[in-house]
Amino acid sequence: MGKRARLELIWDAIRDIPRGSVASYGQIAEIAGIPRGARQVGYALRQLPDGHDVPWHRVIQASGKIAFEKGSRPYKEQSKRLMMEDVAVIAGRVDMQKYRWQPDLDELLWKPSAAWDDE
Repeated sequence: MGKRARLELIWDAIRDIPRGSVASYGQIAEIAGIPRGARQVGYALRQLPDGHDVPWHRVIQASGKIAFEKGSRPYKEQSKRLMMEDVAVIAGRVDMQKYRWQPDLDELLWKPSAAWDDE
């Protein structure tokens, strides 16, 4: 599989995270078919082209922590975007028990959320 195809798989998995939910880097890698590929997800996020539609802010560390340095511009932007989706960010962390995206098999196979976007 080529590098561009792998990036697209990762970006598509991130696009499927519903508003108001988050996923970890490792979770996205697994969904994209790249086991133990959490670092590749980070790489893919750094490769996002201008004008993209990928909700990058919904990807956080497995511990619930925002990966950016506290107080940095990206940290503030991610926190703001998550809070605009009613995801509580407290001391740079998100409660993974409450906000972690847990797609069922139908959602992963048929991507019903994407189908509704076409209407």
